[in-house]
Amino acid sequence: MSQFTQGLEKVLQGDYLDIILRGIKMTLELAALSWLLAMVIALSLVVIRLTNHKVAVAAVAGYVSYHRNIPTLVQLMLWYFGISSLFPYELQMWLVDQNAEFIFAAIALGLCQAAYFSEDIRSGMRAISSGQTEAARALGFGYLRSMRYIILPQGIRNALPSLINHTILLFKNTSLAMAIGVVELTYATREVENYTFLTFQSYLVCTLVYLFFSLLLMFCGAIFAKKLNKVYAR
Repeated sequence: MSQFTQGLEKVLQGDYLDIILRGIKMTLELAALSWLLAMVIALSLVVIRLTNHKVAVAAVAGYVSYHRNIPTLVQLMLWYFGISSLFPYELQMWLVDQNAEFIFAAIALGLCQAAYFSEDIRSGMRAISSGQTEAARALGFGYLRSMRYIILPQGIRNALPSLINHTILLFKNTSLAMAIGVVELTYATREVENYTFLTFQSYLVCTLVYLFFSLLLMFCGAIFAKKLNKVYAR
């Protein structure tokens, strides 16, 4: 058995495997929570921006501009080291007990990704003819109801390729959370490497895990897009 194979087996067994599995679990939880937060905020931003209210449109444009032009790592640091320090001491202690690193990482990643999701959806809505809105109004739908039942679903369908790409980007960006102490996959891999001194084997496993989940997201996204297109084709 080669030295490489022995090292790989060492990384993939016992306590070292447990560390990696916990890191994968934390990465998936962080990605899922950040995605949900990002999508809720993105949909709200799109609805607000399309009201054509000058102040609201300017506020949303400022939000998008800020989050798209500031590095995600800086935003993580700002939330964890900066904004958290403005909270009352009691709240800070409560957050520490509730895994503050994870909470602030999810908030920062979600807020940042919301800017990209909102622009994806807005771009998808540009492909919708103005007749759709007029038809909704003719049927007695108000602004919010027409957005919810007619406009937004079509916009999301048109934006699916971009949304899937940015979802994968969000999943990969969870690795940045190691900078504030979140024990996700990259952090866990570094721990295993520090314990075993098997740098290549440790990061090879990490690379393959990221590759597997990224391809899985692409595959699931393609299936979802295909089914959605069939539904709208009826």
